[in-house]
Amino acid sequence: MTSLVIRPLVAGEEELFDSMPDPLPQLRQVGYADGLAGGGYRPEHTWIAVRDGRVVGRAAWLQPPGASGAPWLERFDLDAEPEVGAALLNRAHEAFGGPLRYLAAVPAYWRRSPEVAAVVRAPMAAARLAGLVEGVERLRFSWTGAPRPEPSGRYRFRAPHDAAEIRAVVARVERPQVLTGAEIAATVGGVDLATDPLGWVRGPLDAWRVAVRDGQPAGLAATAGDVCYPMIPYAGVLDGAVLGELLAETAGMLAAAGAREVLADADAHLTAVVAELERTGFRRIRSRVVFEPPGVPHA
Repeated sequence: MTSLVIRPLVAGEEELFDSMPDPLPQLRQVGYADGLAGGGYRPEHTWIAVRDGRVVGRAAWLQPPGASGAPWLERFDLDAEPEVGAALLNRAHEAFGGPLRYLAAVPAYWRRSPEVAAVVRAPMAAARLAGLVEGVERLRFSWTGAPRPEPSGRYRFRAPHDAAEIRAVVARVERPQVLTGAEIAATVGGVDLATDPLGWVRGPLDAWRVAVRDGQPAGLAATAGDVCYPMIPYAGVLDGAVLGELLAETAGMLAAAGAREVLADADAHLTAVVAELERTGFRRIRSRVVFEPPGVPHA
């Protein structure tokens, strides 16, 4: 008769997490030991399911140091039926005081690979059984020096005059096309990156670029070169035709400052944005499927 034990880790047995082989070694992510060292992972926020002495499920909630929001489920691997994973999540949610968001990281183009889809099917099914609701899929892109399209000459780019100009353009953008690290901004800083990028991107004004056509702003983007990875945290346009040139401009700014890689996140269903990123030389490196607690609006 098999026995199943579900419990959190305790200090000193962190190696149990890594005793379960990584089912997606091709996926670029922070290792558990590095996360512990950085303070984002904690033994008490890490749960395992053990069957007959072998770890068959593991879940690690991430809460960066100084975060003002609740942790989210960052790592969730399952070598068992979805019901085991759901039991693990339910037990952990009880300890946390309620269900928490799950950011299911998967390799790029994961739906095209039957082997990868088979790996992620069980934890995603477990999340649904535990009551989490599948929402938006976000794609992460990387630019590593690929040739950028030549500018059309219709736009010029400059630093904003002041913070008030940034806020004014942001207020006119119906929906930003690029939001990189929005989950971190919300959890750590309590900031909605889409509506208050200045609340999170606090570098100098010359790290921003306003795209101008006929004397009027056509778009706005921020760069961040001194975070974990150089990135474009925010890009929003009023003229859709400027997006590619705005992305090329900001990637070039970061490259000129020494960046060898620039990251950008976009929602998968924004097909025109995805196409423009790829045309500008960005390539997909990861997807994230967001599972929300019931009753939480999808981001």
